[in-house]
Amino acid sequence: MATLAFIFIRQGYISSHGNKHLFPIVIIMLFSLVTGTIITMFVGKRILSPITGFSNAAKEIAKGNFDIYLPESHRVREINEVAHHFNIMVQELRSIETLRNDFVVNVSHEFKTPIAAIEGYATLLQEKNITEQEHNEYTKMIVDGARQLSTLSGNILKISKLENQEVITEKKEYRLDEQIRQSLLLLESLWSPKQLNLNIELDNVLYYGNEELMMQVWLNLLANAIKFTDEEGEISVSLRSDPNGIEAIISDNGIGMTKSVRKHIFEKFYQGDNARNSEGNGLGLPLVYRIINLCGGSIEVISELDQGSTFTVKLPME
Repeated sequence: MATLAFIFIRQGYISSHGNKHLFPIVIIMLFSLVTGTIITMFVGKRILSPITGFSNAAKEIAKGNFDIYLPESHRVREINEVAHHFNIMVQELRSIETLRNDFVVNVSHEFKTPIAAIEGYATLLQEKNITEQEHNEYTKMIVDGARQLSTLSGNILKISKLENQEVITEKKEYRLDEQIRQSLLLLESLWSPKQLNLNIELDNVLYYGNEELMMQVWLNLLANAIKFTDEEGEISVSLRSDPNGIEAIISDNGIGMTKSVRKHIFEKFYQGDNARNSEGNGLGLPLVYRIINLCGGSIEVISELDQGSTFTVKLPME
């Protein structure tokens, strides 16, 4: 169109032919050309600028930099939505990277502590002038360290497997109440010396699931209740079912938890009570949480400092 207008002018159509009607047409053509160019530049800048921003941000992420945020104040709604989802993706990647780094650091620390203890006590055993009492004490500490390593490595393998598993297999129907009673019997060596009072109210409940995984749930929850309850304290365990599902409640009147501790108890390697870190590895409750989720259930905790804790497990009926 622009070329045609300039041809008209160069060839003198307007002046030589005296056709005054062509002049407005040429002006309109020129005006359209200028207007179109301006609009194209303006629209192109508005569209290409966010794309350039996306490209630069993607390059930074490829370098491992997750501290990226794209503005979500663009006038084009679609671009805003893309920026919003891009920011969510970056946030998730940042969280995954943080968890990965924390996992490596925590695993290294958890393995290093018992290994150092085993090495130290094994060195002391080589001393020629130790007494029989010292010999027995050092031997016990080595056995405890080895057991801690075994438990830690076993739990890491379990939780790694469960995190890459989306379906519960090897299901069968069994009595859930009998399984909880069996768990209490297995833990008798922990609650009997503390002379804890046990209040047990278990309905007869048939459950269809993986018996081995559910045993891990009860052992971990009950062991925690025993661990954090003082001598002559009280632990209550109840189980009931209705058409809506199964509900198991394990509560104690032990030391309880603060709000900040409560927020993190299902995170791997988190241990709220530093004074008792040697008694666990921070993987028990994350295991419980993952198993319950895989079963399609839920777990909730109510706890106040010095007022005990109550864990409620809800499982669907199948």
